[in-house]
Amino acid sequence: MARIQGIDLPNEKEVWTALTYLYGIGPVLARKILEKVGIQGTVRVRDLSDEEVSRIVTEIDTNYVVEGQLRRTVAVNIQRLKDINCYRGTRHKRNLPARGQRTRTNARTRKGPRKTVATKKSIKAMR
Repeated sequence: MARIQGIDLPNEKEVWTALTYLYGIGPVLARKILEKVGIQGTVRVRDLSDEEVSRIVTEIDTNYVVEGQLRRTVAVNIQRLKDINCYRGTRHKRNLPARGQRTRTNARTRKGPRKTVATKKSIKAMR
């Protein structure tokens, strides 16, 4: 089992797919890394030698920001937006979409489950 940046890569997956388990590495970047290191992406993780794993690890460590460091960078950037009270920062504070999506009907992922608000009853209905 290969371990990169504290993440265990699944043995049964192809290497390019397994690399996408790292935060900050998508399919395109995974293939680019493997091409640079000289490993075919279709090889399974269990078939990698220790030397090949170490080449992947050194390539990722030297040239890319992934996992914990990237998460910290993103968190610091969001905190900066909140501190300067810009529009995107206030959207993050209120836990609303920050990139212009509509919120009247959608945005359930950010807003959470619906909270039903009672409506006023008309005067005729009260009689």
